Amino acid sequence: MMSLHVYNTLTGKKEVFKSIAKNAVGMYVCGPTVYGEPHLGHARSSITFDVIYRYLTHLGYKVRYVRNITDVGHLEDEHNETGEDKIVKKARIEQLEPMEVAQHYTNVYRQAMHALNIIDPSIEPLATGHIPEQIETIAKIIENGLAYEVNGSVYFDVQAYVQRYHYGQLSGRVLEELLAASRADLEGTNEKKFHADFALWKKAGKDHLMQWQSPWGRGFPGWHIECTAMSSKYLGIPFDIHGGGMDLKFPHHEAEICQSLGAYDKPPVNYWLHNNMVTLNGQKMAKSKGNFITLNELFSGSHSLLQKAYSPMTIRFFILQAHYGSTIDFSNESLIAAENALTKLEESYKVLDSYSAAATSSVDEETEKEVLETVESCYEAMNDDFNTAKLIAALFGFSKIIHKLTDPVRPVQISAKSVEKLSDTYRSFWRDVLGMRPENANSEKIDDLLGILIELRQQAKDDKNYSHADLIRQKLEHLGIQLKDGKDGATSYFL
Repeated sequence: MMSLHVYNTLTGKKEVFKSIAKNAVGMYVCGPTVYGEPHLGHARSSITFDVIYRYLTHLGYKVRYVRNITDVGHLEDEHNETGEDKIVKKARIEQLEPMEVAQHYTNVYRQAMHALNIIDPSIEPLATGHIPEQIETIAKIIENGLAYEVNGSVYFDVQAYVQRYHYGQLSGRVLEELLAASRADLEGTNEKKFHADFALWKKAGKDHLMQWQSPWGRGFPGWHIECTAMSSKYLGIPFDIHGGGMDLKFPHHEAEICQSLGAYDKPPVNYWLHNNMVTLNGQKMAKSKGNFITLNELFSGSHSLLQKAYSPMTIRFFILQAHYGSTIDFSNESLIAAENALTKLEESYKVLDSYSAAATSSVDEETEKEVLETVESCYEAMNDDFNTAKLIAALFGFSKIIHKLTDPVRPVQISAKSVEKLSDTYRSFWRDVLGMRPENANSEKIDDLLGILIELRQQAKDDKNYSHADLIRQKLEHLGIQLKDGKDGATSYFL
């Protein structure tokens, strides 16, 4: 089996993945700024790194997955660091406390992620919960001569930085171009020494709703410093994987590299992984552009662009049909196609789940070989930079084999060992790696709960506690569920 290869955005090429610690991976992913409902773009990043987390776990790694919540410091114009804090603006408009806004949309985000069957990260730190760590990191950068304070704000000194390190190594930004553009941008301000300098700490006005005491006066952290402070706290420096959307490469992730080198003289991470965008008519889907569809609108079908409602698993499958590094363009047609493909693979899974190989001394050697090749292709797909598109194609290969095994006229026979390998691989990659949950997951949970109640009732009967057994039966009948006792135990029926 080939080694795991990942596309490292920093080097611009695929590399063999080697974790820093044996059998352990530290992964940090930039989470949402919680001032509005999550949309399809948020879903793509979360699903991408959920699958990466799942596959690394499948390979036997112990993964510490950190995904932050930004609840302070993200200004409206993130490139020029101007305008209001996005959460403060929302709080002002809705006449709420900023933390009310942040908590509400954090809850909404988590609910949507759970609907998409995304596993909770190991740690989900809040920016506001790590102000001391951010202040400490800023102080180290100042001490190392790579930041300066002016009028109560602290800025990273890019011109001092380039005397020691390469600027633009992730984003490809050239300092000379920034210098040429800086003259006009610096007009009217006397704070920044250089246009490309970015805020580590911002002085807060008296009426600013979120502010903390610091060595430089009352203020709030810049957007970029939170990720350096929290990733280093929970994963050390360097760690293995840093993920996020392609739109974060500059300025956010470039700033993280500067801050890590500025504070610790070490790069923050070995592998940078970036998912690409979801587009709508060729334009990036984003709240700031106003061309986004929220996940709740997708689930309910309430947006004017939607022909119908789409289930969370349809959305998940739609996103996984493309490699995470390529763009996905939204359309009703592509979602309906994803829905149909999802149904076919789910039906194949159900058929396989109930299939058992007949005892036979004659097996079809060609199909046996096909099973082994398809199993191998599943691993080849995921080891090739987590290529879920190729993995889904391999699962359709499994689907064809399943149809051959269950053909009502001339079924193909393979060994029980091959059936087991086919079943285990399909289950592992469909359920555990791709994270595809049956649409009727709630009904399956109801069946499990009924099974527990039937066991408890039987135990009560065995203990001759007939009144308790009758009480369970009566309560279920009140809910419209009838139990019928037979020689093999009780069976439940919905009335």
